[in-house]
Amino acid sequence: MLAHQERIAAADVVVVVAGMEGALPSVVAGLTAAPVIGVPTSTGYGAGLEGVTALLSMLASCSPGITVVGIDNGFGAGCAALRFLNRREAR
Repeated sequence: MLAHQERIAAADVVVVVAGMEGALPSVVAGLTAAPVIGVPTSTGYGAGLEGVTALLSMLASCSPGITVVGIDNGFGAGCAALRFLNRREAR
């Protein structure tokens, strides 16, 4: 991920899909000033509880600028990203 740090920092919005403990959106939020949309995924090991662990971790994040959608809701994340971008274009 650090190999793409400049690209992440330059993005207007970042969609991050993460399972297991769902920490990746918090890490990415530290690399960019853009909004970060976290998508918890249901894949993972037994303690992941089919995405609930990742969801709760993302919701409890103290990193600023993170928005979280439902488990496996990549479509919703894409819609939210588009709305962020459209608002920016409208100004």
